[in-house]
Amino acid sequence: MDYNALLDVATWLGYELAMSGAETFRIEESVSRIMSAYGVNVEVFAIPNCLHVSIDTKDREALTRMRRIGFHGNDLDAVEKYSNLSRRICRERPEPEIAKSWLKETKKSLRHYSLPIHLLGNILGACGFAIIFGGTFVDCLWAGACGLSVGLVSSLMEKLKANNFFRIIAASFIMALIAYFAGSLGFTDNADTVIIGTLMILVPGLVFTNAMRDIIYGDTNSGINRIVQVFLVAAAIALGTGAAWNIVDKLITIPIVDAICTHSLLVEAVACFVGCTGFFILFNIHGPGGFLCALGGMLTWVCYRLICQFGGSDLAAYFFATMFAALYSESMARIRKYPAISYLVISVFPLIPGAGIYYTTNHLVRQDMTSFTEKGMHTIAIAGAMAVGILLISTVFRVISIYTQQKQTQNK
Repeated sequence: MDYNALLDVATWLGYELAMSGAETFRIEESVSRIMSAYGVNVEVFAIPNCLHVSIDTKDREALTRMRRIGFHGNDLDAVEKYSNLSRRICRERPEPEIAKSWLKETKKSLRHYSLPIHLLGNILGACGFAIIFGGTFVDCLWAGACGLSVGLVSSLMEKLKANNFFRIIAASFIMALIAYFAGSLGFTDNADTVIIGTLMILVPGLVFTNAMRDIIYGDTNSGINRIVQVFLVAAAIALGTGAAWNIVDKLITIPIVDAICTHSLLVEAVACFVGCTGFFILFNIHGPGGFLCALGGMLTWVCYRLICQFGGSDLAAYFFATMFAALYSESMARIRKYPAISYLVISVFPLIPGAGIYYTTNHLVRQDMTSFTEKGMHTIAIAGAMAVGILLISTVFRVISIYTQQKQTQNK
């Protein structure tokens, strides 16, 4: 057995999973399963920016590999392909060099949307969520324009290899500048709904979802690390939108519009499906699974709205709707043999408090500390309700999975 080559394969696959945006437990389990399939004792430690793998050979020799994980994106198609590859390696147990060639083939076969399609995803995501958050159809069009600006700025910053923090500041500044000017000149009905709809593109939905799942599976360090990333993104959004607000307000007075447009549940459901369609493009999900993800997001939003209409409190609606999203995701993952995170991140996306993040930062910029505190605490409460909803469903399915595996082992 070439232990060095086998260790290289397992570490490389774990690294590619991490760079694609996989959860910590998936990275560790995939590496552990591969090494265990070859009868090798292994210790795996993964956090969002580092992967450490150590094994003991039959000759009592200790071998270690460590990979530094840089900025990782939202490539859920890659997560699915690398997860399937890890299962194939465990099932067939090829020679390490053959497994390495499979890895190279998988990396070459990865699909990515072209820039025009990616920009379309930005437009659809912003348009759909502008309607959901109370914008008019005019606001929807302006949100699409702002979404396009976010896509163009993000693409430019990526080519310039700018860090993610500055990229978000630049994108949020440009889109907020467009929205505030349009609102001040009377071209749009409510600049806030335009910004909130577009803001959902910048909200780290995958990082937030992975943080909850990491904490659920006991990877507290990784979970806290990801939560800090979420707060840093929120700070970047606050800096970008705050700078735009100050500039426009000094040049042209920004009108304060408190009223939002009320739409029927059917219109909101269609808008949610359109918005989630944009997001499955942004998260690089291909094939019919993408539309099933968008369907999950639409059904989750309908669940949330029905609970509110039947007298449920805001937090209760978030909690039960998140449970529905998690149940849908876990069920679809088992039916279609696809990672649950792909369905979960899209299904739960309509519930992510983009409006809460925006208004919290907006109150801070305007130095309204009372409203800032109230809105900030409510946004944190929503995140907590969603975390508990994901925790309950994921734990139930985790227990069932472990029990099933134990029964299969006993039967053998």
